[in-house]
Amino acid sequence: MKLLRSRIPGSVCSLLTAMILAAIWSACSDAPNGVTPPDAVDQESPGLDLHALSPGEQLRALTPAMRVQESHSDRLVTVYATASEPGKIPQDLDGYPIRVIVTEPFVALQEARKKCDNPPCGNPGGGGGEGGDVEPSDPTERFRPVRIGVSTGHPDITAGTIGAIVRSGNTRYFLSNNHVFANENLANYGDAILQPGRFDGGREPGDVVGTLAEFAWINFSGGNNTIDAAIARITLADANVINSTPSDGYGTPRSAPMDASIGLRVKKYGRTTGQTKGRVQGINATVNVGYDTGVARFVGQVIIGGGGFSAGGDSGSLIVVERGGNARRPVGLLFAGGGGITVANPIGEVLDYFNVSVDDQ
Repeated sequence: MKLLRSRIPGSVCSLLTAMILAAIWSACSDAPNGVTPPDAVDQESPGLDLHALSPGEQLRALTPAMRVQESHSDRLVTVYATASEPGKIPQDLDGYPIRVIVTEPFVALQEARKKCDNPPCGNPGGGGGEGGDVEPSDPTERFRPVRIGVSTGHPDITAGTIGAIVRSGNTRYFLSNNHVFANENLANYGDAILQPGRFDGGREPGDVVGTLAEFAWINFSGGNNTIDAAIARITLADANVINSTPSDGYGTPRSAPMDASIGLRVKKYGRTTGQTKGRVQGINATVNVGYDTGVARFVGQVIIGGGGFSAGGDSGSLIVVERGGNARRPVGLLFAGGGGITVANPIGEVLDYFNVSVDDQ
């Protein structure tokens, strides 16, 4: 994830629609610091209790609302250059109520580039951990064996998070975001991937743990995107890679992905905030996300609520089910956020794109 900053002017706001028998609106406000807490403006309407339904039942129940959303998407998904107030948003579309939430603009969440323009930066020499008998306790440090949930990145970016280890046949890869591994489309296949990331002291050649194998191109020209994702072929021996989080995390994710559903309790382990918990607040969301390169529109996204769930540097974290019989099943790939809200790609879309599965062995 990028630090919550962008080249977009501070007054720029995004309108996002989410499949909750409603739409979720993300906009600026005149409140102090330009942010109104997400719960401050919340036009809840009575209706179907989605929390009591299974993901499949939710999908069937919400299909009519999705059709309404799609028919209005060109009008709803927009960017404003001036502050707007909730009263300017319609209370319903074709009879479906709108839920309004005011927040900051959404931006990709990599560690702040401005802190690391001229190397050396971070902790020269490769983080603080040197491997051996004592595992580092800080996910920004150097991990050997490499684990998921720790600092990583292309040499030309600052730092993000290794989300998972995925495999295709006998070949294993690290999974993260395009803007972490592929520098917002600017990288070349075969480029080095570091652990830790450059901001945290990672350097070539000693901290190279993989090479960029494939990434989903981000369209910054107004077209729809579905994922911000990339994979890096692991260049370390199997003994030097462990597909679980550091010891204070949730452990090893399960291989079988799961569709997000409203109210689902989730957690993630990331480079900056470690392990945090939240709840799914929206699915099938359309969001405009600010990057260094420009603004990109994403459709079909998952919205996670819970203050402190993510911060700059957590981009690429794998979001999994928190507890119960589906505990540790992957739900999303974290990539953006703002104003206490986190945005994630549906993990099924990511795995299908690269034709890989989460390694749980």
